[in-house]
Amino acid sequence: MGALSKYANAGSTGLAAARALYATAILAYLGGIAYPRWRNFRKAEKKKKEAERMLRMGGKEVASVKDDKVKAIKKPGPAVNRTFFEQLKKLLKIMIPGIWCYESGLLSLHTMVLVMRTFLSIYVAKLEGKMVKHIVRRDVTTFGWLLTTWFGVAIPATFVNSLIRFLESKLALAFRSKLVGEAYKRYLSNQTYYRVSNLDGRLDNPDHCLTDDITSFTSACAHLYSHISKPLLDSALITASLFQLARAEQSNTTAGPILAGVVVWGTGRILRMVSPKFGVMVAEEASRKGYLRYIHSRIITNAEEIAFYDGHKVELSNLERAYSAVVDQSNLIYQKKLWYIMLEQFLMKYGWAGTGMVMISIPILTSKKNANLGESGIGDRTEYYTTAKNLLTSGADAMERLMTAYKEVVELAGYTQRVATMLEVFTDCSNSRYERGVVSQCTELELVNGVPRVAGVVLDSPGGDLVLERVPIVTPNCDVVVSSLSLQVQPGQHVLISGPNGCGKSSLFRILSGLWPVYSGVLRRPQASNMVFIPQRPLMTIGTLRDQVIYPDNKQEMQTKGWTDEDLEGVLDTVNLNHIVTREGGWDTAADWKDILSGGEKQRMGLARLFYHRPKWAMLDECTSAVSIDVEGKIYQSAKDLGVTLLTITHRPTLAKFHTHLLQFDGQGGWTFNSFSSEVFSTLGEERSKLEEQLTQVPRLEERLREIQAMMGQEKEREEADLTDTLNSD
Repeated sequence: MGALSKYANAGSTGLAAARALYATAILAYLGGIAYPRWRNFRKAEKKKKEAERMLRMGGKEVASVKDDKVKAIKKPGPAVNRTFFEQLKKLLKIMIPGIWCYESGLLSLHTMVLVMRTFLSIYVAKLEGKMVKHIVRRDVTTFGWLLTTWFGVAIPATFVNSLIRFLESKLALAFRSKLVGEAYKRYLSNQTYYRVSNLDGRLDNPDHCLTDDITSFTSACAHLYSHISKPLLDSALITASLFQLARAEQSNTTAGPILAGVVVWGTGRILRMVSPKFGVMVAEEASRKGYLRYIHSRIITNAEEIAFYDGHKVELSNLERAYSAVVDQSNLIYQKKLWYIMLEQFLMKYGWAGTGMVMISIPILTSKKNANLGESGIGDRTEYYTTAKNLLTSGADAMERLMTAYKEVVELAGYTQRVATMLEVFTDCSNSRYERGVVSQCTELELVNGVPRVAGVVLDSPGGDLVLERVPIVTPNCDVVVSSLSLQVQPGQHVLISGPNGCGKSSLFRILSGLWPVYSGVLRRPQASNMVFIPQRPLMTIGTLRDQVIYPDNKQEMQTKGWTDEDLEGVLDTVNLNHIVTREGGWDTAADWKDILSGGEKQRMGLARLFYHRPKWAMLDECTSAVSIDVEGKIYQSAKDLGVTLLTITHRPTLAKFHTHLLQFDGQGGWTFNSFSSEVFSTLGEERSKLEEQLTQVPRLEERLREIQAMMGQEKEREEADLTDTLNSD
């Protein structure tokens, strides 16, 4: 402003430059804020009128639209509304579970320190006013004592400022610990960690929600508390102090507060009117950051496969695309903040400064105290001016923080929606309530709003047998692999499961394990503690060699069950891994076992867990594909000797002799379930004899083929000779 005034005083050229700069600033403001806001307002009005027109038509036009053109209804984004406060209330109950908890104590202590800081600010403002008063009076002695007092107050004031930041950080950490504990508890119960990623479609990146979103939400909560509570307290106490000062001056005490209230109210209305939707933008930015992290973790997880295919160019393009999306969203937020902060600073810095000057001048100009004292009252007026100026500066800072707090509240709404949605999804998945893409048609399942209804019944089998009654095998994408499967397997009946790829073999195991829902029919199964699932690629946990065998137990639980390291060596001997203990340096050796053990060793380590836990049922999904046939036979026979009922998926015919029944899928939705009786084996033997007999005839058939080819060659030569003779005669 001062620079523009200098240009204006310089002459007509400076005046023209000043006017041009003013006009440019106004046009930039109109182009950056006013026009976009007017355009969005017009769009909203059009949508409102269109909605009213549709309602008047009774929805007939909507009904006439074809189903394949109907768009899914998009859920509303985060906003400061009733939903936000309800979600925040639920989260606060988790973070502050009671009045006498640790978090309540921290919050109370933080509040006390904030109150202390406000009183210190008022005291320092009055102290500075007295110091200026005695400077004007040239009272060196009193000024020296006041200056010493001022330095003495500075020590506790700076400590209180540091303590506020310390308690804010401690409060955020306490909130985070409570929320993380609750989130982990829900995430790692009832197979929720599997269901969220494979059966539900609402959370794209649960790991990002569990880490960054919770951290951002708790930090915003702790910061916003001090950012709102202290300014409110400052405003109330400073207003009271200014009222007392004005009354002490025997001046007008109502004009100043009324003027301040009108200016603050008008500023709030203007900022609220032009405020962009920061909550929606922040939530979108967090979502894009989560996707970028997912791309990074995907590269780390599949590094070997990417290296084999030399697919670094594709992965680089994926990374660049994800990062560009984050950059675009961040630039959008910065662009919106540019014009918003410009208006905000103009109103709060210059508008409020001018209002403050008027508020300070009113008591001085209308004061009846010291009106006739002439120069002797200058010191008192100077003390009032300095004190009021300092108090108004603190009050303006408090009101500015309150105004800018709305923007932080909107950002908090974005984090609140993501964290609350995460916990809601965890609870729903734990209770087998899923939301995924809308299914257009599926005659085999009952659909509710385009989502298949889980109507099946899962019961514990009192007799310990496994029974399926009209249970369909349905993938998470609602592809019906087998429309109805009914069978009964009793303990001791070992079932070999075979069929082409994608026929439902592994899907059946997921249903039996409870990973996938039972959409219809009845499933009676043994208790989960009596069943063990061994996949083709067993998990190698973080820990010692002992932990690999006893997973998911720990050493204390192993000892409680009565197991010793010598017993574990016997388990490893069963799966031909007893040399591992000596080779790796003992049971307490900790290493990255995923990379140390070979594929066959990892499969045998997974089977070692079978002999440690000794369940009554074992579901084996190609778990010996990298194990030699002789060791494989030894393992299967040892499992049968322990009384374990085996359900095996395999392509190796050598395992048939260890099973009593065969479940055969044809890949077209059909299946057969028969026992491996002598009749079945005799049929297989007859088929083998026929094939061997046919193979013995191969040499004779090859000789006959050569004879036919020779005869056909001679016939062809004769035809060519006849054709040549005919041409020569012509």
